Amino acid sequence: MKYRREVDGLRAIAVVPVVLLHAGFSTFSGGFVGVDIFFVISGYLITNILLRELEGNAFSLLRFYERRARRILPALFFVMLACMPFAYAWMLPDDLKNFGQSLVATSLFSNNVLLALTSGYWDLTSEFKPLLHTWSLGVEEQYYIFFPIALMLMWRFAKKGITPLLWVVLIASLLLAEWGQRVSPTPTFYMLPTRAWEIVMGALAAIYLSGDTLAKVGQSARQALSLLGLVLIACAVLFFGRGHPSPGLSTVVPTLGAVLIILFANEGTVANRILGHRAMVGIGLISYSIYLWHQPLLAFARIYAVDEPSGVVSACLVLASFVLAYVTWRFIEVPTRRSTLSRRSVFVWSAVGSLAFIAVGLYLNKSYGMPWRVFSPDVKAEDIDKRIYNERTFKFKNDAFTQPGKKKILVLGNSFGRDFVNMTTETFDTSTMEIVYRDELGDCAQPFKSQVAQNLFNSADVIVYASGSESQCIKENIAFAAARNVPIFYIGTKSFGHNLNWIVRLDPRDRPNQTNVISDSTLQLERDSLARVPPQNYISVLAVIAKNDRIPITDEAGQMISTDRAHLTKYGAIYVGQRVLRNSRYADAILRK
Repeated sequence: MKYRREVDGLRAIAVVPVVLLHAGFSTFSGGFVGVDIFFVISGYLITNILLRELEGNAFSLLRFYERRARRILPALFFVMLACMPFAYAWMLPDDLKNFGQSLVATSLFSNNVLLALTSGYWDLTSEFKPLLHTWSLGVEEQYYIFFPIALMLMWRFAKKGITPLLWVVLIASLLLAEWGQRVSPTPTFYMLPTRAWEIVMGALAAIYLSGDTLAKVGQSARQALSLLGLVLIACAVLFFGRGHPSPGLSTVVPTLGAVLIILFANEGTVANRILGHRAMVGIGLISYSIYLWHQPLLAFARIYAVDEPSGVVSACLVLASFVLAYVTWRFIEVPTRRSTLSRRSVFVWSAVGSLAFIAVGLYLNKSYGMPWRVFSPDVKAEDIDKRIYNERTFKFKNDAFTQPGKKKILVLGNSFGRDFVNMTTETFDTSTMEIVYRDELGDCAQPFKSQVAQNLFNSADVIVYASGSESQCIKENIAFAAARNVPIFYIGTKSFGHNLNWIVRLDPRDRPNQTNVISDSTLQLERDSLARVPPQNYISVLAVIAKNDRIPITDEAGQMISTDRAHLTKYGAIYVGQRVLRNSRYADAILRK
Protein backbone atom coordinates (compact mmCIF):
# COMPACT_ATOMS: atom_id res chain seq x y z
CA MET A 1 0.00 0.00 0.00
CA LYS A 2 1.38 3.38 -0.99
CA TYR A 3 2.28 5.48 2.04
CA ARG A 4 0.12 8.60 2.34
CA ARG A 5 1.72 11.33 4.44
CA GLU A 6 -1.53 13.29 4.54
CA VAL A 7 -3.28 10.44 6.38
CA ASP A 8 -0.70 10.66 9.16
CA GLY A 9 -1.33 14.41 9.12
CA LEU A 10 -5.03 13.67 9.50
CA ARG A 11 -4.16 11.59 12.56
CA ALA A 12 -2.52 14.70 14.02
CA ILE A 13 -5.69 16.68 13.31
CA ALA A 14 -7.60 13.98 15.20
CA VAL A 15 -5.41 13.57 18.28
CA VAL A 16 -4.46 17.17 19.13
CA PRO A 17 -8.02 18.46 19.76
CA VAL A 18 -8.82 15.42 21.89
CA VAL A 19 -5.79 16.03 24.10
CA LEU A 20 -6.41 19.77 24.40
CA LEU A 21 -10.07 19.24 25.25
CA HIS A 22 -9.23 16.74 27.98
CA ALA A 23 -6.59 19.14 29.29
CA GLY A 24 -9.31 21.73 29.83
CA PHE A 25 -8.69 24.16 26.97
CA SER A 26 -12.24 25.28 26.21
CA THR A 27 -11.43 26.67 22.75
CA PHE A 28 -11.41 23.07 21.54
CA SER A 29 -14.85 22.29 22.95
CA GLY A 30 -15.56 19.85 20.13
CA GLY A 31 -12.23 18.09 20.43
CA PHE A 32 -14.01 14.83 21.18
CA VAL A 33 -14.70 14.47 17.43
CA GLY A 34 -11.06 13.50 17.08
CA VAL A 35 -12.09 10.01 18.17
CA ASP A 36 -14.70 9.93 15.40
CA ILE A 37 -11.99 10.86 12.91
CA PHE A 38 -9.75 8.11 14.28
CA PHE A 39 -12.51 5.59 13.62
CA VAL A 40 -12.76 6.74 9.99
CA ILE A 41 -8.98 6.54 9.52
CA SER A 42 -8.89 3.08 11.08
CA GLY A 43 -11.66 1.83 8.82
CA TYR A 44 -9.86 3.17 5.77
CA LEU A 45 -6.40 1.80 6.58
CA ILE A 46 -7.49 -1.65 7.74
CA THR A 47 -9.90 -2.15 4.85
CA ASN A 48 -7.23 -1.02 2.40
CA ILE A 49 -4.85 -3.68 3.71
CA LEU A 50 -7.53 -6.37 3.67
CA LEU A 51 -8.58 -5.55 0.10
CA ARG A 52 -4.99 -5.69 -1.10
CA GLU A 53 -4.46 -9.08 0.52
CA LEU A 54 -7.76 -10.47 -0.74
CA GLU A 55 -6.96 -9.34 -4.26
CA GLY A 56 -3.56 -11.06 -4.03
CA ASN A 57 -5.09 -14.17 -2.51
CA ALA A 58 -2.81 -13.64 0.49
CA PHE A 59 -5.32 -12.95 3.26
CA SER A 60 -4.79 -14.69 6.60
CA LEU A 61 -6.85 -14.15 9.73
CA LEU A 62 -3.95 -15.18 11.94
CA ARG A 63 -1.63 -12.69 10.25
CA PHE A 64 -4.29 -9.99 10.60
CA TYR A 65 -4.67 -10.52 14.35
CA GLU A 66 -0.91 -10.80 14.76
CA ARG A 67 -0.54 -7.36 13.16
CA ARG A 68 -3.22 -5.97 15.44
CA ALA A 69 -1.46 -7.40 18.50
CA ARG A 70 1.90 -5.96 17.44
CA ARG A 71 0.31 -2.60 16.68
CA ILE A 72 -1.89 -2.19 19.74
CA LEU A 73 -0.68 -4.21 22.70
CA PRO A 74 2.97 -3.32 23.45
CA ALA A 75 2.37 0.41 23.92
CA LEU A 76 -0.95 -0.23 25.65
CA PHE A 77 0.59 -2.70 28.10
CA PHE A 78 3.45 -0.29 28.79
CA VAL A 79 1.08 2.55 29.66
CA MET A 80 -1.12 0.28 31.80
CA LEU A 81 1.95 -0.96 33.67
CA ALA A 82 3.18 2.60 34.21
CA CYS A 83 -0.19 3.55 35.70
CA MET A 84 -0.25 0.83 38.33
CA PRO A 85 2.25 2.14 40.95
CA PHE A 86 0.71 5.62 40.84
CA ALA A 87 -2.77 4.17 41.20
CA TYR A 88 -1.68 2.17 44.24
CA ALA A 89 0.11 5.11 45.86
CA TRP A 90 -2.35 7.91 45.12
CA MET A 91 -5.87 6.52 44.76
CA LEU A 92 -8.56 6.17 47.38
CA PRO A 93 -10.09 2.68 47.64
CA ASP A 94 -13.11 3.42 45.48
CA ASP A 95 -10.94 4.97 42.78
CA LEU A 96 -8.49 2.06 42.92
CA LYS A 97 -11.34 -0.44 42.68
CA ASN A 98 -12.58 1.39 39.59
CA PHE A 99 -9.05 1.34 38.18
CA GLY A 100 -8.95 -2.42 38.71
CA GLN A 101 -12.17 -2.82 36.76
CA SER A 102 -10.65 -0.74 33.97
CA LEU A 103 -7.55 -2.96 33.91
CA VAL A 104 -9.73 -6.00 33.34
CA ALA A 105 -11.96 -4.33 30.77
CA THR A 106 -9.07 -2.76 28.86
CA SER A 107 -7.24 -6.09 28.71
CA LEU A 108 -10.38 -7.64 27.20
CA PHE A 109 -10.98 -4.66 24.87
CA SER A 110 -14.32 -4.07 26.53
CA ASN A 111 -13.84 -0.86 28.50
CA ASN A 112 -16.56 0.67 26.35
CA VAL A 113 -18.96 -1.99 27.63
CA LEU A 114 -17.87 -1.38 31.24
CA LEU A 115 -18.45 2.36 30.89
CA ALA A 116 -21.81 1.85 29.21
CA LEU A 117 -22.93 -0.39 32.06
CA THR A 118 -21.50 1.58 35.00
CA SER A 119 -21.65 5.24 33.96
CA GLY A 120 -24.22 7.10 35.98
CA TYR A 121 -24.85 8.74 39.32
CA TRP A 122 -22.44 6.58 41.31
CA ASP A 123 -19.70 6.42 38.74
CA LEU A 124 -16.30 7.95 39.37
CA THR A 125 -15.82 11.33 37.72
CA SER A 126 -14.28 10.78 34.29
CA GLU A 127 -11.42 13.22 34.94
CA PHE A 128 -10.09 10.82 37.61
CA LYS A 129 -10.05 7.71 35.37
CA PRO A 130 -6.58 7.05 33.92
CA LEU A 131 -7.82 4.42 31.46
CA LEU A 132 -11.09 6.06 30.47
CA HIS A 133 -9.93 6.66 26.91
CA THR A 134 -9.36 2.98 26.15
CA TRP A 135 -13.07 2.64 25.42
CA SER A 136 -12.33 3.59 21.81
CA LEU A 137 -9.86 0.72 21.50
CA GLY A 138 -12.66 -1.57 22.62
CA VAL A 139 -14.95 -0.30 19.88
CA GLU A 140 -12.28 -0.82 17.22
CA GLU A 141 -11.21 -4.30 18.30
CA GLN A 142 -14.79 -5.50 18.65
CA TYR A 143 -15.40 -4.31 15.09
CA TYR A 144 -12.32 -6.11 13.83
CA ILE A 145 -13.43 -9.38 15.37
CA PHE A 146 -16.27 -9.52 12.84
CA PHE A 147 -15.28 -7.35 9.89
CA PRO A 148 -12.33 -9.33 8.43
CA ILE A 149 -14.30 -12.58 8.57
CA ALA A 150 -17.37 -10.98 7.01
CA LEU A 151 -15.29 -9.30 4.30
CA MET A 152 -13.49 -12.56 3.51
CA LEU A 153 -16.76 -14.47 3.15
CA MET A 154 -18.38 -11.75 1.07
CA TRP A 155 -15.30 -11.56 -1.15
CA ARG A 156 -15.52 -15.29 -1.77
CA PHE A 157 -19.27 -15.74 -2.17
CA ALA A 158 -20.88 -12.34 -2.88
CA LYS A 159 -18.19 -9.89 -3.91
CA LYS A 160 -20.59 -7.46 -5.58
CA GLY A 161 -22.64 -7.22 -2.42
CA ILE A 162 -19.84 -5.83 -0.25
CA THR A 163 -20.43 -2.15 -1.00
CA PRO A 164 -24.26 -2.28 -0.77
CA LEU A 165 -24.03 -4.22 2.49
CA LEU A 166 -21.62 -1.70 3.99
CA TRP A 167 -23.99 1.12 3.03
CA VAL A 168 -26.83 -0.72 4.77
CA VAL A 169 -24.70 -1.15 7.90
CA LEU A 170 -23.65 2.51 7.80
CA ILE A 171 -27.19 3.84 7.49
CA ALA A 172 -28.63 1.45 10.08
CA SER A 173 -25.88 2.20 12.59
CA LEU A 174 -26.16 5.96 12.04
CA LEU A 175 -29.94 5.94 12.49
CA LEU A 176 -29.55 3.79 15.60
CA ALA A 177 -27.06 6.32 16.98
CA GLU A 178 -29.40 9.24 16.31
CA TRP A 179 -32.28 7.41 17.99
CA GLY A 180 -30.06 6.25 20.84
CA GLN A 181 -29.00 9.80 21.69
CA ARG A 182 -32.62 10.54 22.48
CA VAL A 183 -33.39 7.49 24.60
CA SER A 184 -30.09 6.26 26.07
CA PRO A 185 -27.15 8.57 25.33
CA THR A 186 -24.48 6.87 27.46
CA PRO A 187 -24.59 3.39 25.86
CA THR A 188 -25.01 5.11 22.50
CA PHE A 189 -21.75 6.97 23.04
CA TYR A 190 -19.74 3.90 23.97
CA MET A 191 -21.12 0.88 22.14
CA LEU A 192 -20.10 -0.62 18.80
CA PRO A 193 -23.56 -0.78 17.15
CA THR A 194 -23.85 3.01 17.32
CA ARG A 195 -20.20 3.61 16.38
CA ALA A 196 -19.78 1.09 13.57
CA TRP A 197 -20.97 3.53 10.89
CA GLU A 198 -17.90 5.73 11.47
CA ILE A 199 -15.50 2.86 10.82
CA VAL A 200 -17.61 1.77 7.86
CA MET A 201 -17.26 5.26 6.36
CA GLY A 202 -13.52 4.70 6.25
CA ALA A 203 -14.03 1.22 4.82
CA LEU A 204 -16.18 2.59 2.00
CA ALA A 205 -13.54 5.24 1.28
CA ALA A 206 -10.99 2.44 0.86
CA ILE A 207 -13.30 0.54 -1.48
CA TYR A 208 -13.98 3.57 -3.69
CA LEU A 209 -10.28 4.42 -3.86
CA SER A 210 -9.41 0.85 -4.83
CA GLY A 211 -11.52 1.13 -7.98
CA ASP A 212 -11.84 3.74 -10.72
CA THR A 213 -15.01 5.37 -9.40
CA LEU A 214 -13.21 8.62 -8.54
CA ALA A 215 -10.77 8.65 -11.44
CA LYS A 216 -12.74 11.26 -13.37
CA VAL A 217 -12.81 13.78 -10.51
CA GLY A 218 -10.73 16.74 -11.68
CA GLN A 219 -7.97 18.46 -9.74
CA SER A 220 -10.04 21.59 -9.09
CA ALA A 221 -12.81 19.52 -7.58
CA ARG A 222 -10.29 17.58 -5.49
CA GLN A 223 -8.83 20.87 -4.30
CA ALA A 224 -12.23 22.17 -3.23
CA LEU A 225 -13.49 18.93 -1.68
CA SER A 226 -10.35 18.28 0.36
CA LEU A 227 -10.39 21.87 1.67
CA LEU A 228 -14.06 21.42 2.52
CA GLY A 229 -13.02 18.38 4.54
CA LEU A 230 -10.62 20.49 6.60
CA VAL A 231 -13.29 23.15 7.11
CA LEU A 232 -15.84 20.59 8.30
CA ILE A 233 -13.41 19.17 10.84
CA ALA A 234 -12.40 22.65 12.05
CA CYS A 235 -16.05 23.67 12.49
CA ALA A 236 -16.79 20.55 14.52
CA VAL A 237 -13.73 21.01 16.75
CA LEU A 238 -14.40 24.69 17.41
CA PHE A 239 -18.20 24.84 17.57
CA PHE A 240 -19.41 21.49 18.91
CA GLY A 241 -19.75 21.68 22.69
CA ARG A 242 -19.28 19.19 25.51
CA GLY A 243 -23.00 18.51 25.64
CA HIS A 244 -23.25 17.99 21.90
CA PRO A 245 -25.03 14.71 21.09
CA SER A 246 -22.48 12.22 19.79
CA PRO A 247 -22.52 10.06 17.81
CA GLY A 248 -25.47 11.04 15.65
CA LEU A 249 -26.41 12.86 12.49
CA SER A 250 -24.34 15.90 13.45
CA THR A 251 -21.26 13.68 13.77
CA VAL A 252 -21.44 13.28 10.01
CA VAL A 253 -19.81 16.72 9.83
CA PRO A 254 -16.32 15.72 11.08
CA THR A 255 -16.46 12.16 9.73
CA LEU A 256 -17.46 13.36 6.28
CA GLY A 257 -14.62 15.87 6.53
CA ALA A 258 -12.20 13.02 7.19
CA VAL A 259 -13.59 11.00 4.27
CA LEU A 260 -13.26 13.95 1.88
CA ILE A 261 -9.62 14.33 2.87
CA ILE A 262 -8.94 10.63 2.43
CA LEU A 263 -10.63 10.60 -0.98
CA PHE A 264 -9.42 13.85 -2.49
CA ALA A 265 -6.35 15.27 -0.69
CA ASN A 266 -3.95 13.96 -3.31
CA GLU A 267 -0.60 15.52 -4.20
CA GLY A 268 -0.94 19.07 -5.44
CA THR A 269 -3.86 20.02 -3.20
CA VAL A 270 -3.57 22.60 -0.43
CA ALA A 271 -4.96 20.09 2.05
CA ASN A 272 -2.23 17.64 1.08
CA ARG A 273 0.47 20.25 1.65
CA ILE A 274 -0.97 21.20 5.03
CA LEU A 275 -1.45 17.66 6.28
CA GLY A 276 1.77 16.44 4.71
CA HIS A 277 3.88 19.01 6.54
CA ARG A 278 6.72 17.43 8.47
CA ALA A 279 5.37 18.53 11.84
CA MET A 280 1.89 17.19 11.11
CA VAL A 281 3.25 13.87 9.91
CA GLY A 282 5.52 13.60 12.94
CA ILE A 283 2.61 14.08 15.33
CA GLY A 284 0.55 11.64 13.30
CA LEU A 285 3.19 8.94 13.54
CA ILE A 286 3.15 9.08 17.34
CA SER A 287 -0.57 9.85 17.63
CA TYR A 288 -1.47 6.43 19.06
CA SER A 289 1.02 6.84 21.90
CA ILE A 290 -0.05 10.46 22.43
CA TYR A 291 -3.60 9.23 22.81
CA LEU A 292 -2.51 6.49 25.23
CA TRP A 293 -0.45 8.80 27.46
CA HIS A 294 -2.52 11.96 27.68
CA GLN A 295 -5.39 10.67 29.81
CA PRO A 296 -3.26 8.95 32.48
CA LEU A 297 -1.06 12.03 32.82
CA LEU A 298 -4.04 14.36 33.18
CA ALA A 299 -5.96 12.00 35.45
CA PHE A 300 -3.07 11.38 37.84
CA ALA A 301 -2.30 15.10 37.97
CA ARG A 302 -5.88 15.71 39.07
CA ILE A 303 -5.71 12.83 41.53
CA TYR A 304 -2.48 14.21 43.01
CA ALA A 305 -3.56 17.84 43.27
CA VAL A 306 -5.78 19.28 45.96
CA ASP A 307 -7.38 21.64 43.44
CA GLU A 308 -7.85 21.51 39.68
CA PRO A 309 -4.44 21.82 37.95
CA SER A 310 -3.76 25.25 36.45
CA GLY A 311 -3.61 25.96 32.75
CA VAL A 312 0.18 26.06 32.90
CA VAL A 313 0.31 22.63 34.54
CA SER A 314 -2.14 21.25 31.99
CA ALA A 315 -0.03 22.64 29.14
CA CYS A 316 3.07 21.00 30.61
CA LEU A 317 1.20 17.70 30.85
CA VAL A 318 0.20 17.97 27.19
CA LEU A 319 3.84 18.53 26.30
CA ALA A 320 4.85 15.59 28.49
CA SER A 321 2.38 13.34 26.69
CA PHE A 322 4.09 14.23 23.39
CA VAL A 323 7.54 13.49 24.83
CA LEU A 324 6.48 10.17 26.35
CA ALA A 325 4.67 9.33 23.12
CA TYR A 326 7.83 9.80 21.08
CA VAL A 327 9.83 7.64 23.49
CA THR A 328 7.13 4.96 23.40
CA TRP A 329 6.90 5.06 19.62
CA ARG A 330 10.67 5.00 19.14
CA PHE A 331 11.54 2.28 21.64
CA ILE A 332 8.36 0.19 21.90
CA GLU A 333 6.00 0.64 18.95
CA VAL A 334 8.53 0.53 16.12
CA PRO A 335 10.76 -2.26 17.50
CA THR A 336 7.86 -4.57 18.33
CA ARG A 337 6.26 -4.07 14.92
CA ARG A 338 9.55 -4.92 13.22
CA SER A 339 10.50 -7.68 15.64
CA THR A 340 11.31 -11.14 14.30
CA LEU A 341 9.31 -12.67 17.14
CA SER A 342 7.26 -15.58 15.83
CA ARG A 343 3.51 -15.38 15.48
CA ARG A 344 3.08 -17.98 18.20
CA SER A 345 5.26 -15.97 20.57
CA VAL A 346 3.28 -12.81 19.81
CA PHE A 347 0.03 -14.53 20.73
CA VAL A 348 1.51 -16.19 23.83
CA TRP A 349 2.99 -12.98 25.22
CA SER A 350 -0.21 -11.09 24.40
CA ALA A 351 -2.20 -13.65 26.38
CA VAL A 352 0.27 -13.63 29.28
CA GLY A 353 0.22 -9.84 29.50
CA SER A 354 -3.56 -9.68 29.32
CA LEU A 355 -4.01 -12.37 31.96
CA ALA A 356 -1.55 -10.62 34.29
CA PHE A 357 -3.44 -7.33 34.08
CA ILE A 358 -6.74 -9.14 34.48
CA ALA A 359 -5.47 -10.87 37.62
CA VAL A 360 -4.34 -7.58 39.17
CA GLY A 361 -7.59 -5.88 38.19
CA LEU A 362 -9.74 -8.64 39.65
CA TYR A 363 -7.81 -8.44 42.92
CA LEU A 364 -8.24 -4.67 43.16
CA ASN A 365 -11.95 -5.04 42.50
CA LYS A 366 -12.42 -7.94 44.91
CA SER A 367 -10.52 -6.18 47.69
CA TYR A 368 -12.54 -2.97 47.25
CA GLY A 369 -9.40 -1.07 46.31
CA MET A 370 -7.23 -2.30 49.20
CA PRO A 371 -8.89 -0.02 51.79
CA TRP A 372 -6.36 -0.88 54.52
CA ARG A 373 -3.97 1.52 52.79
CA VAL A 374 -6.17 4.36 54.02
CA PHE A 375 -8.52 3.04 56.69
CA SER A 376 -7.86 0.87 59.72
CA PRO A 377 -6.83 -2.74 58.93
CA ASP A 378 -10.13 -4.17 60.22
CA VAL A 379 -12.29 -1.87 58.08
CA LYS A 380 -15.39 -3.38 56.48
CA ALA A 381 -16.01 -2.61 52.83
CA GLU A 382 -19.71 -2.01 53.45
CA ASP A 383 -18.82 0.83 55.83
CA ILE A 384 -16.75 2.80 53.31
CA ASP A 385 -18.01 1.81 49.87
CA LYS A 386 -20.05 4.86 48.92
CA ARG A 387 -22.76 2.88 47.20
CA ILE A 388 -23.07 -0.11 49.54
CA TYR A 389 -23.20 2.00 52.70
CA ASN A 390 -25.48 4.65 51.22
CA GLU A 391 -27.94 2.24 49.65
CA ARG A 392 -28.30 0.04 52.70
CA THR A 393 -30.91 2.56 53.79
CA PHE A 394 -33.28 1.25 51.13
CA LYS A 395 -34.31 -1.25 53.81
CA PHE A 396 -36.26 1.69 55.25
CA LYS A 397 -38.22 2.19 52.02
CA ASN A 398 -41.66 1.08 53.15
CA ASP A 399 -45.15 1.96 52.01
CA ALA A 400 -46.50 2.70 55.46
CA PHE A 401 -45.65 3.12 59.13
CA THR A 402 -46.37 -0.21 60.78
CA GLN A 403 -45.00 0.05 64.33
CA PRO A 404 -47.52 1.69 66.69
CA GLY A 405 -46.13 3.63 69.59
CA LYS A 406 -42.88 4.60 67.87
CA LYS A 407 -41.90 8.06 66.64
CA LYS A 408 -42.67 8.08 62.91
CA ILE A 409 -39.94 9.81 60.86
CA LEU A 410 -40.47 10.35 57.13
CA VAL A 411 -37.25 11.11 55.22
CA LEU A 412 -37.52 12.29 51.61
CA GLY A 413 -34.67 12.80 49.18
CA ASN A 414 -32.05 11.29 46.93
CA SER A 415 -28.73 9.80 48.04
CA PHE A 416 -28.34 12.78 50.38
CA GLY A 417 -31.57 11.66 52.02
CA ARG A 418 -30.02 8.23 52.52
CA ASP A 419 -26.97 9.93 54.05
CA PHE A 420 -29.34 11.61 56.48
CA VAL A 421 -30.89 8.28 57.44
CA ASN A 422 -27.40 6.92 58.13
CA MET A 423 -26.59 9.98 60.21
CA THR A 424 -29.73 9.37 62.26
CA THR A 425 -29.11 5.66 62.83
CA GLU A 426 -25.44 6.23 63.72
CA THR A 427 -26.25 9.09 66.14
CA PHE A 428 -29.38 8.04 68.02
CA ASP A 429 -30.87 4.97 69.61
CA THR A 430 -33.56 4.33 67.02
CA SER A 431 -35.33 1.56 68.92
CA THR A 432 -38.09 4.03 69.78
CA MET A 433 -38.34 5.32 66.20
CA GLU A 434 -39.72 4.05 62.91
CA ILE A 435 -37.97 5.54 59.88
CA VAL A 436 -39.49 5.43 56.42
CA TYR A 437 -37.31 6.64 53.56
CA ARG A 438 -38.70 7.46 50.11
CA ASP A 439 -36.72 8.68 47.12
CA GLU A 440 -39.50 9.17 44.59
CA LEU A 441 -42.18 11.30 46.26
CA GLY A 442 -40.78 14.58 45.00
CA ASP A 443 -40.39 17.93 46.71
CA CYS A 444 -44.06 18.72 47.20
CA ALA A 445 -46.26 17.18 49.86
CA GLN A 446 -49.39 18.22 47.96
CA PRO A 447 -50.92 17.32 45.68
CA PHE A 448 -50.12 13.81 46.86
CA LYS A 449 -48.44 11.70 44.20
CA SER A 450 -50.22 8.56 45.36
CA GLN A 451 -52.31 7.05 48.13
CA VAL A 452 -49.06 5.76 49.64
CA ALA A 453 -47.69 9.30 49.76
CA GLN A 454 -50.88 10.64 51.33
CA ASN A 455 -50.84 7.99 54.05
CA LEU A 456 -47.16 8.56 54.82
CA PHE A 457 -47.45 12.35 55.03
CA ASN A 458 -50.58 12.17 57.16
CA SER A 459 -49.06 9.59 59.53
CA ALA A 460 -45.59 11.08 60.03
CA ASP A 461 -44.59 12.67 63.33
CA VAL A 462 -41.51 14.30 61.75
CA ILE A 463 -40.86 15.13 58.08
CA VAL A 464 -37.36 15.65 56.68
CA TYR A 465 -36.31 16.80 53.20
CA ALA A 466 -32.69 16.06 52.32
CA SER A 467 -31.66 16.23 48.69
CA GLY A 468 -28.60 18.48 48.72
CA SER A 469 -30.20 21.00 46.40
CA GLU A 470 -32.94 23.59 46.34
CA SER A 471 -36.38 22.12 46.94
CA GLN A 472 -39.70 23.26 45.55
CA CYS A 473 -42.91 23.94 47.49
CA ILE A 474 -41.05 24.95 50.63
CA LYS A 475 -43.70 27.36 51.91
CA GLU A 476 -46.50 24.97 51.00
CA ASN A 477 -44.82 22.04 52.72
CA ILE A 478 -44.16 24.04 55.88
CA ALA A 479 -47.77 25.21 55.92
CA PHE A 480 -48.97 21.62 55.46
CA ALA A 481 -46.82 20.43 58.36
CA ALA A 482 -47.81 23.37 60.56
CA ALA A 483 -51.50 22.62 60.01
CA ARG A 484 -50.87 19.13 61.40
CA ASN A 485 -48.50 20.40 64.11
CA VAL A 486 -45.74 18.22 62.65
CA PRO A 487 -42.09 19.39 62.69
CA ILE A 488 -40.57 19.66 59.21
CA PHE A 489 -36.88 20.14 58.43
CA TYR A 490 -34.76 20.86 55.38
CA ILE A 491 -31.20 19.57 55.54
CA GLY A 492 -28.49 21.75 54.01
CA THR A 493 -26.08 20.72 51.32
CA LYS A 494 -22.59 19.33 51.80
CA SER A 495 -19.55 18.82 49.61
CA PHE A 496 -16.05 17.80 50.60
CA GLY A 497 -13.96 19.61 48.01
CA HIS A 498 -12.60 19.03 44.54
CA ASN A 499 -10.42 16.01 45.28
CA LEU A 500 -9.85 13.70 48.24
CA ASN A 501 -7.20 11.37 46.85
CA TRP A 502 -4.35 13.47 48.23
CA ILE A 503 -5.11 12.09 51.69
CA VAL A 504 -3.63 8.74 50.61
CA ARG A 505 -0.17 10.32 50.30
CA LEU A 506 -0.15 11.60 53.87
CA ASP A 507 1.59 9.78 56.66
CA PRO A 508 -1.16 8.18 58.81
CA ARG A 509 -0.05 10.39 61.71
CA ASP A 510 -0.88 13.48 59.65
CA ARG A 511 -4.33 12.37 58.48
CA PRO A 512 -6.50 13.41 61.45
CA ASN A 513 -8.61 16.58 61.07
CA GLN A 514 -7.66 17.39 57.48
CA THR A 515 -9.84 19.88 55.59
CA ASN A 516 -10.62 20.93 52.04
CA VAL A 517 -11.80 24.22 50.55
CA ILE A 518 -15.56 24.34 49.96
CA SER A 519 -16.41 25.10 46.35
CA ASP A 520 -18.06 28.39 45.42
CA SER A 521 -21.04 26.53 43.96
CA THR A 522 -21.63 24.73 47.25
CA LEU A 523 -21.42 27.97 49.22
CA GLN A 524 -23.86 29.61 46.82
CA LEU A 525 -26.30 26.72 47.18
CA GLU A 526 -26.09 27.08 50.94
CA ARG A 527 -26.79 30.83 50.71
CA ASP A 528 -29.77 30.20 48.44
CA SER A 529 -31.19 27.64 50.86
CA LEU A 530 -30.74 29.96 53.83
CA ALA A 531 -32.64 32.64 51.94
CA ARG A 532 -35.55 30.35 51.05
CA VAL A 533 -36.03 28.21 54.16
CA PRO A 534 -37.07 29.71 57.52
CA PRO A 535 -34.28 29.24 60.09
CA GLN A 536 -36.45 27.15 62.43
CA ASN A 537 -36.93 24.63 59.62
CA TYR A 538 -33.37 24.56 58.30
CA ILE A 539 -30.50 22.41 59.56
CA SER A 540 -27.22 23.57 58.08
CA VAL A 541 -24.42 21.05 57.80
CA LEU A 542 -21.83 23.59 56.71
CA ALA A 543 -22.58 26.07 59.50
CA VAL A 544 -21.80 23.43 62.11
CA ILE A 545 -18.79 21.52 60.73
CA ALA A 546 -17.15 24.03 58.36
CA LYS A 547 -14.89 26.91 59.37
CA ASN A 548 -13.51 29.70 57.20
CA ASP A 549 -14.96 28.07 54.08
CA ARG A 550 -13.10 24.83 54.77
CA ILE A 551 -14.77 21.51 55.54
CA PRO A 552 -13.36 18.51 57.42
CA ILE A 553 -12.58 15.46 55.28
CA THR A 554 -11.13 13.25 58.03
CA ASP A 555 -12.14 12.76 61.64
CA GLU A 556 -10.01 12.89 64.79
CA ALA A 557 -8.69 9.39 64.08
CA GLY A 558 -7.82 10.20 60.48
CA GLN A 559 -10.71 8.19 59.01
CA MET A 560 -12.28 9.48 55.79
CA ILE A 561 -15.60 11.28 56.22
CA SER A 562 -16.32 10.85 52.51
CA THR A 563 -14.56 8.99 49.71
CA ASP A 564 -16.37 10.55 46.76
CA ARG A 565 -16.61 14.23 47.81
CA ALA A 566 -20.36 14.08 48.42
CA HIS A 567 -21.57 11.00 50.32
CA LEU A 568 -20.71 9.81 53.80
CA THR A 569 -18.80 6.76 54.92
CA LYS A 570 -19.82 5.14 58.20
CA TYR A 571 -17.15 7.27 59.88
CA GLY A 572 -18.58 10.33 58.15
CA ALA A 573 -22.14 9.57 59.22
CA ILE A 574 -20.97 9.30 62.82
CA TYR A 575 -18.83 12.45 62.60
CA VAL A 576 -21.44 14.65 60.91
CA GLY A 577 -24.39 13.16 62.76
CA GLN A 578 -22.87 13.73 66.19
CA ARG A 579 -22.11 17.36 65.41
CA VAL A 580 -25.04 18.41 63.26
CA LEU A 581 -27.93 16.36 64.64
CA ARG A 582 -27.15 15.59 68.27
CA ASN A 583 -28.13 19.01 69.64
CA SER A 584 -30.43 20.14 66.84
CA ARG A 585 -34.13 20.92 66.70
CA TYR A 586 -34.44 17.66 64.81
CA ALA A 587 -33.09 15.81 67.86
CA ASP A 588 -35.64 17.57 70.06
CA ALA A 589 -38.42 16.54 67.69
CA ILE A 590 -37.53 12.85 67.39
CA LEU A 591 -36.62 12.36 71.05
CA ARG A 592 -39.63 14.22 72.46
CA LYS A 593 -42.09 11.86 74.14
